[in-house]
Parts: sequence; structure tokens; C-alpha cells
Amino acid sequence: MSPLIRLHPHDNVLVVRHPLALGQELPEFGLKLKAQVPAGHKIAARDIAQGERVLKYNVVIGAATRDIAAGEHVHGHNMALVDEYRDPGFGLDVKPVDFVPVAQRATFMGYKRANGRVGTRNFIALISTVNCSATAIHKVAAHFTPERLAAYPNVDGVVAFAQTSGCGMSSPSPHFDLLRRTIAGYATHANVAGALIVGLGCERNQVADLIASQGLGDQPQIKPFVMQDSGGTRATVAAMIDAIEAMLPAANACTREPCSAEHLTIGTECGGSDGFSGIGANPALGAAMDILVRHGGTAILSETPEIHGVEFMLTRRAITPAVGQKLLDRLDWWAEYTRGHNAQFNGVVGAGNQAGGLANIFEKSLGSAMKGGTTPLMEVYQYAEPITQHGFVFMDSPGYDPVATTGQIASGANLICFTTGRGSMFGSKPAPTIKLASNTPMFTRLEEDMDINCGLVIDGDLDIQQMGQRIFEHILRTASGERTKSELLGLGDQEFVPWHLGIVS
Repeated sequence: MSPLIRLHPHDNVLVVRHPLALGQELPEFGLKLKAQVPAGHKIAARDIAQGERVLKYNVVIGAATRDIAAGEHVHGHNMALVDEYRDPGFGLDVKPVDFVPVAQRATFMGYKRANGRVGTRNFIALISTVNCSATAIHKVAAHFTPERLAAYPNVDGVVAFAQTSGCGMSSPSPHFDLLRRTIAGYATHANVAGALIVGLGCERNQVADLIASQGLGDQPQIKPFVMQDSGGTRATVAAMIDAIEAMLPAANACTREPCSAEHLTIGTECGGSDGFSGIGANPALGAAMDILVRHGGTAILSETPEIHGVEFMLTRRAITPAVGQKLLDRLDWWAEYTRGHNAQFNGVVGAGNQAGGLANIFEKSLGSAMKGGTTPLMEVYQYAEPITQHGFVFMDSPGYDPVATTGQIASGANLICFTTGRGSMFGSKPAPTIKLASNTPMFTRLEEDMDINCGLVIDGDLDIQQMGQRIFEHILRTASGERTKSELLGLGDQEFVPWHLGIVS
């Protein structure tokens, strides 16, 4: 294998496949290394003049802050972010989707719900409207041990979704609406057979008002509890245990049956990204999402700050100018939201990203956007807004993994695919998370947490399309009940993190 990867003929940087030593000669590229360069990082393919744009995938990821010699390490020490006009080119790259005929679409074994949605798991959920009821719902979830649930083999568990807001916040406000929308999305999720919504009683986010505002009053599988009206902690816990015990037989009566892949809604996520994420794992996941869309399913791309600088890659695929403009409007909102703050949106990426070879937000965004594949962008949604459009869609969210994934699940994702280069220990409920490693060394080191090794692309063993097919087949198995590594480790009980937009007062 060549030690360097050329991503586009016009690029003036090359990506290092394996660590390279100072003075190492690369005759096939006519280069001699001017520095020791870690795997996943970039070197100059030729001399780059001060001020010249640095190109990766033929996309501008920065400008040289000084003259850079061929063979020199190119990173944040000699490259700066340059924000310039990018033509959105609405719809210019829209291509028709070659849909698989309905009768030939892939299938999985799922839980069919009365409303026509399909679950990949079968949980009973407890959801706090306010932090003040968080301990109570955790006590109830802890009561339902595997031994107590042994008589209900079709129930995946009783899980508590606690959160730290619900009071001390402005209401009405976008933050207030977002929190209620998120709670409602979990309570009505296709992977949830029944839910208890639990409040203290005096908080701003009142249980009765939440249920009325979200249209949940006519859904018998949702039960409200107010601790101040139920006799306090001990009495409320006992009453909730009784309520769940009454729910379990009906939940257990749900069994898996063959379902079309059109009922799969996949949230795509990345965290701990490195220089290989945008070369192997993210494009391969994008290829898998293209397959999913061809089979009638839905792929969700999120993390709005992590498309900043490459948003034209999505607006050019927008099915209409209005859809493309929705995406630009969200980016404008983020520019105002982060103004004056040292946020990722404004250029600085995390220490792990930098150590892995990503110099700034534009370079990170370039790889992140590839998770969405190549099919048309059908719609743009607010955080936790119910997703009804099939195909490739975008949901606005921060780049913080638990917050973004919480929104995707609330929007209807019944499974999450999470790429990582540095390594992530993330898991989620009620929708399980499949973790995809961008490189083989990390996969080997953290194999207990990783489900798929996309490093096989970097190693030259599989191409992007082959890896995408492998991911899609893994998705079908997971949707049918095969446990992910994060599920086997028991992760997902602490990863419910709704987005906090507003002030705390």
C-alpha cells in the first residue's frame, strides 16, 4: 500500500496512511519528508505559497499562513481558516434515485405498532419532565432487573430518561418548546411500547400541559405521574412500579415480524473524528445510506456546526431551493447563536480531532457531511421535530454527540450509526447505536466497543461501496435484534441529553 493517499487530482495536500519519519523519501510522489507526520495527517504535495488555498477533496479547507515546502506537515501551525462566499447552487447536483421495487426491498424483523411505525427494540420508558423527578424514575428502572423481566422475553428493558432542565427556564420560549418536543418524541417512539411521564408538580414544564400541547392525551400507552399529588417519593415509586407491571404483558405480546427496510430511520452521527473519518468510515456510511434510501428508508444527517464551510455539498442536492434555503437559515441562526464565543462553529475543533489530523471546522465538516451519501436532500427539520419525509433529510442540532443523537431519536430514528476515529464509548436507548471505526489500529485497540471496522477501506481490503454494503447488512441484522457492542456493555441509560438553548433563571 502507498503510504500516502491522494483524494483528488487537484489537491495540494496528501493524507498520510501510516506514520512517516523525518527525512523519509517517497520517490513515487517525488517527496522527501520535512517532518515526522502522524497517521491521518496531511503533507504538502507541492510547494504551497503563503495565502494560497489548501485543497482536500478539491475543497478549500484553509489557507497557508506562510510558505509551505513540498513534503512539509500541513496542519493548524501553518494553515488558517478562511471563510468566503460559497455558491449554494440549489439543486444542481440532484440526481434521481434508482429505487428498488417494493416487492424486492430488503427486510428486517421489527415490531409493528398500531400507528404504522416499526420498532427495532421494545422498551418501556420513564421520562422526567424536570430534574426533580429524575431520581424517582431511576429507582423504578433499577427495580426492573433482568430477573424480574425474565417472564417478559420480548421486552428489552425498562429505561429511565432523566434530564436536568424543566424548570428555572423561560417559558414560553424556543428552549421550552424544544424540551417538550423531545420528551414527546421519546414517549411516542416506535421502539417504546409504553411510557410514564413523571413530574414533581410545581415546575414550569407541567405534566398535564406537556401532554396537551404535544397531543398525547389520547394515547393509552402513555401514563402521567405527579409526585406532589401521589404522596411523595416512596409512594410515587411504588405506583409507577405497579403501572409498569400492568404494562408488561401487553408489551411482551409484541413480537417481531418481517418489515420492509422502508421503515428504517437511521440517525448518522460522528464523534472523536480523525483524518481517516472522512476518507473511509463517513463515505462508507454515506454509501450505506444511499442503499437505505434506494430501499425506501430514511437517513438523517445532523450536527449543523459540522457542515459549516461545506454546506454547498448539501444545498446543491436540495430537492427544491426552499429546502436548500432552510439549511442556510439554520446556519445563519448558528452564526448568531455562537457570535463572540470560542465555539466549534467558529473554527476550533477538539483536541482529539486535532491530534487525529483535522486542523479546523471546515476540514472536519468536509468528512462529516459525507455520512449523508449522495441522494437528494428532501427536507430540513428543527431539532427533535417529527420526521415524516422518507429519503435523505437533515435535522438541526449541535455537534455534541449525546445532544445530536437525542434529537435524532426524538425525531424518529429507530437506529443510530456512529462513526469514530479516535474511539467513542457511546450507546443509546431506546434506539441502539452501531459504532464504526475509521481505522484498524483503533478498532483493534477498542474492539469491545466497536461494531464495524471501516479501516478496511484505508487498508485497501474493501472499497467504499463494498464497505457500504457491509454496513447496510449489519444495520438489517441489528434492526432485527442482534445486539450492538454498546448494548452488550449496558450503555445508553445516561445518554438522554436534550439540547439546552436558553438561560437558567
